[in-house]
Amino acid sequence: MPSSVARVLWPFVAIGLLLAGNAEAARKEAIDANVVAALESFKAKIPLAGELMEKASGILVFPKVFKAGFVIGGAVGDGALLVRGETVQYYRTSSISYGFQLGAQQRTEIVMFMSDDALERFRAGNGWQAGIDGSIAVITFGAGNSIDTDNIKEPIIGFIFDDKGLMFDLSFKGSKYWKVDNPDL
Repeated sequence: MPSSVARVLWPFVAIGLLLAGNAEAARKEAIDANVVAALESFKAKIPLAGELMEKASGILVFPKVFKAGFVIGGAVGDGALLVRGETVQYYRTSSISYGFQLGAQQRTEIVMFMSDDALERFRAGNGWQAGIDGSIAVITFGAGNSIDTDNIKEPIIGFIFDDKGLMFDLSFKGSKYWKVDNPDL
């Protein structure tokens, strides 16, 4: 009896698996397209961005991090790690914050690993947390979106920006990053 049920259900299971595979591929393609758009926007807004990208051993890009809060807040976003311009792994970020806060925003976060050692330490783990497992030097900006070059010598540097440009006085502290094999989940 179970084999006859399996024969009847098999076409539906096969179609479901096919559609799930296509949905996963579509989700990864959407993340990849958003990563490319975020990096293009970054290069257009920040004069040294292209040069920094060339020097970086790896670039972790979260094109759309959604943050909302009312006293207690949270943020979440999906992204990709690029090594030599190629996506090597998908990641998710999240953070929790508390204190005076009200509202919501969407921002882009870019983390550049400026040394092979920093990149390898990040890739070796799953569940990396900024400020605990590694420190991210936030790059600030000045007039005309020029960047503060003092922190560029750090092994891990980060940028947070929205449609208007780099955002001032923000931090990666408390942000957690973990590998995601299926970005849909």
